Amino acid sequence: MRQVEEKITQDLAGELLQKPPVFQFGGVTEEIADPKKTFEQLRKEKEADFPELEDGKRVSWTMEYGKITKTIPKPKDVIIYAAKAEIEKSEGFRDMLKKAKDRDLTCKVRPHIAAQSKGIASYKGFFSSLEEMEKAPNIINLVPARDGHVYEIRCLESGRFITRATNIPELSEIREGFHSNLPLIPFELVQQVIGFFRSYMREGAETEALVRVYWDRLEERFLLDIPHQKVSKIRIFADIPIDPDRNNLLHYADIHSHNSIAARFSEIDDEDEKANRLYLVMGRLDQYFPEVSARICNGGTFLSLHPGDVLEGVPREFPSWWSNRVQLMEESFPITSEEEGYSWKGAMAA
Repeated sequence: MRQVEEKITQDLAGELLQKPPVFQFGGVTEEIADPKKTFEQLRKEKEADFPELEDGKRVSWTMEYGKITKTIPKPKDVIIYAAKAEIEKSEGFRDMLKKAKDRDLTCKVRPHIAAQSKGIASYKGFFSSLEEMEKAPNIINLVPARDGHVYEIRCLESGRFITRATNIPELSEIREGFHSNLPLIPFELVQQVIGFFRSYMREGAETEALVRVYWDRLEERFLLDIPHQKVSKIRIFADIPIDPDRNNLLHYADIHSHNSIAARFSEIDDEDEKANRLYLVMGRLDQYFPEVSARICNGGTFLSLHPGDVLEGVPREFPSWWSNRVQLMEESFPITSEEEGYSWKGAMAA
């Protein structure tokens, strides 16, 4: 029995040696393929997607492997695969395998964010309104205003000094953006949308068109819907969304066309796109590669996005050595961004 048990343990250990560790954070689980990557390199790789990982001093790491949890004291120096191998060689790991009922063990790499001190000095106060501050003002008072800014109000013997607050370390750092809970809209669907829009590029009779994008909660996939609509060169009048009583459908995005003109959101679009939703516009559809712009509306405020944040197949990176092959001449024009408001011009293929 001991020999059989030892053989089972060895076989399981061999299987686990071949399984890569996985990064787990913010609902994401992703295999770590690079065997030379350190914990700090992983943090830098993920900080664009998870801004809370930007401050390396506040990030600590653990490796959880079955019932074994290992704290990583020096994330800059420790290689992830080496830490996994160290656990696998330990007696505690072997003992755990002998008792393990679940053979599907995964080595989980998890970052942890240390809480910042939110203490505030006795002479400083945060208030939700000016009226609240007036009841018991401090020397330094921070008050939000109707214009969306926070104001620093210092009540001194000589008078009341009021300016916009530019740096408030006691408050959390928050960035504008859109962090989708859903995957990228598949490239196959993007191609269908482009083909549909181009069908309304008839010679001498260009019109706009609208496509609605839904997420099917049950099947966990995107669906396209073409609502009944009346269209012209610059305007679309569409019916209400399909089957509003179907709770399994989430209205995720609206995509409309600007036929042969640029993919820029117009004042008409600003009036029509008031719901909290993702919006995209496609233009220059008479050209081989169309233009695409994306944005969200949040409580009536618009924020531009890079289309690659929500659409599959929009290239954003290229090999770094390409740039080394290009040398600017002295008389060259200065390079300016082609992404005004994140409008994207280029191939729709990866």
